[in-house]
Parts: sequence; C-alpha cells; structure tokens
Amino acid sequence: MTFDLLETAAVLFGIVSVYLSVRENIASWPTAIVNVTLYIFVFQRARLYADMALQVVYIGISLYGWYEWLHGGRGKSRLAVSRGNRRLAAVLAGIGLAAAALLGTLLARYTNAALPYLDATTTTTSLIAQWMMARKILENWIVWVAVDVVYIGMFVYKSLVLTAGLYAVFLVLSLMGYFQWRRSLSP
Repeated sequence: MTFDLLETAAVLFGIVSVYLSVRENIASWPTAIVNVTLYIFVFQRARLYADMALQVVYIGISLYGWYEWLHGGRGKSRLAVSRGNRRLAAVLAGIGLAAAALLGTLLARYTNAALPYLDATTTTTSLIAQWMMARKILENWIVWVAVDVVYIGMFVYKSLVLTAGLYAVFLVLSLMGYFQWRRSLSP
C-alpha cells in the first residue's frame, strides 16, 4: 500500500468540494474542477478509463452547475433545491442502463480496462447524480449514496486506498447532504 501526493491532493479537494456542496456553497464548483482534474491522472494510472473520462465530463458539468446554482432559478436567480419526479427517475434510469451497457461493451472490447462493466456503471450513474446535483434535485444524494458504496469496493480492489477512503467520506457527506438539502427544500 502506497500513498502518493497526486492522489492525496485529489482526495483533499474532493472532500472540500463535496462538503461545500452539502452546505450549498457555490465554491463547491471551482474546488470540484481542481478535484476532477487531479483524478484524471489518478485514474489513468489505475487503468480505470471510464472513470478517467468521467472526470473530463465533470469539468463541463461543474461549469454548468456553477452557472445553474447562480442563475438557474426563476428570473435568473439562485437555484433552489427541488424534488425529482417519477417520470424523471424513469428517464434517468433508462439512460443510465443503456449508457452503462454500451460503455461497458466498448471498454471490454477495445481497451484493457480493469473492470469494464462496473467502471461503466459507476461512471454513468455518477454522471446522472452529478447532473441532478447541478439542477439541485434533492434525490441526487440518494443516487450518490448507492454509487459511493460500489465505488468503495472497486477502489479497495484496485488498491486505491486513499480514494476508497475518500468515497467513504463521500458516503457520509451524501447522507448529510440529503438531510441538509431536505431542510432547505423550497415549499
């Protein structure tokens, strides 16, 4: 078991970013951009290519979330927490399943990915949760709880111990985020 500076920095920025998200603090977005940029290199070394590519997408989603939190509400005001609905959940689940199957197949056939279908599933689920967070949909935290549990096991298996620890912290923060956002839910 080794700890390196790159993974350590990525972990620290990740904790700060998610903590700030729980608090609905706009600074969560720029710290997220630093976090995911560092993880591009961590995941490249671990041959978790879908998760590496996910970090690139996260940069775009973070820019989108930053804008939405500031201007995505009524009249270009700050965005308030809202609830998702069953139709949205069904659409997102369908997109997630189809995308995970496609990405997993591509990774299995065309790369030396370590865990192609698991990597693809966590990647697509994370994208869905991150989009939901950018739109301040309360249930994003429930999706994060589920995906964090899977990520912890995957990262332990890949000997990314610090990252597994980070996702354990994310799991706790996701639970905190759900309750915090539920309290601030707009009537």
